[in-house]
Amino acid sequence: MAFVTDPLLAPVHAFLQCRTPQAWIDQACRPENLPLLLTDHLVCELKAAQTAMWLIRKYVADKESGDALLAWLKPWEQFVHSENADLAFLEQHRALSKAVISRVEAPWGDALVDKMVLLIKEELHHFYQVLEIMQARGIPYIKITASRYAKGLLREVTTHEPQTLVDKLICGAYIEARSCERFASLAPHLDNELAAFYVSLLRSEARHYQDYLALAAEISATDVSARVRQIGVTEAKLIQSPDSELRFHSGVPAFATT
Repeated sequence: MAFVTDPLLAPVHAFLQCRTPQAWIDQACRPENLPLLLTDHLVCELKAAQTAMWLIRKYVADKESGDALLAWLKPWEQFVHSENADLAFLEQHRALSKAVISRVEAPWGDALVDKMVLLIKEELHHFYQVLEIMQARGIPYIKITASRYAKGLLREVTTHEPQTLVDKLICGAYIEARSCERFASLAPHLDNELAAFYVSLLRSEARHYQDYLALAAEISATDVSARVRQIGVTEAKLIQSPDSELRFHSGVPAFATT
């Protein structure tokens, strides 16, 4: 099947400072590692939604709206923490609205809400799609440890505002861009159903990283290029250095087998 067109991935490859190492692709494609990879992918979709929700609550929403958003997301969080089999909450993502009351007089407030609400709805829809695939293949959801990737990126975040927000947005851009690049890297090596699914995610993931970058540029009082490059150096090191666990965003497998 045809997988990816160059125009879609070219900006992603130009943004990232390295490609996924072949050693990671080789391990991720092994059939015995598929349950682990899908499980981590599922959790990553929720984490992406949580990050976007946190940004809205911290920087835009008033307390009442923030509390309502937190309660709205809670069932998903309970599922991944408790392995709860009750999936009735999955339809809730359709009800999320942009009607969040702004608590800051900022020219970028509406843009942040618009972009992050769309991202939340898309990531939770992807969560549902991954879970459907797991269920169809008889793969139970089992809690796993988080990768070092996101924490490693967030160590680069400056501790004073507004640079903290700008840095977090840049980190979000790298996470989304790397996800896009990995979906494309994996697709040619997977069965047709999974390959088609991963290809279907590319356009939204590519847009997510661009939305994060656009917000960072809009909010920052200075040009963000230097910070983008600096955080990109850290991101590339995390991807290229040895990693003891296989995860969707992990580095070169230190445990590689042949």
